[in-house]
Amino acid sequence: MRVLHTMLRVGDLDRSLKFYTDVLGMKLLRKKDYPDGQFTLAFVGYAPESEQAVIELTYNWGTSQYNLGDGFGHVALEVDDVYRACDDIKKRGGKVTREAGPMKHGSTVIAFVADPDGYKIELIQKNTADLK
Repeated sequence: MRVLHTMLRVGDLDRSLKFYTDVLGMKLLRKKDYPDGQFTLAFVGYAPESEQAVIELTYNWGTSQYNLGDGFGHVALEVDDVYRACDDIKKRGGKVTREAGPMKHGSTVIAFVADPDGYKIELIQKNTADLK
């Protein structure tokens, strides 16, 4: 078995695609409208789905926002340099919600950014993870 994707419901698919592709540098891997169900699925990631887990963005037509609730935590991305990644994300219009630095009670260097719907994306510096 392996993880295939994480699904996030989004209120504006174009805005979300712009964030995940332009700000985080992912690629749109596939997108399909389902008129009978009135929704669109878009899959984004850094590599083909056959090689890596990806994010499924689900847009339910006519729904512009969701209550994120308190059960969802975050999606984590490994980066070479968290400090540089935060600077790059800010330059591309992204919102850093926790600046880069070591996590409390550990040595892993992390940061958090928020996507346009408020979902948290954790950035973890490569080779510093203490497998929290």
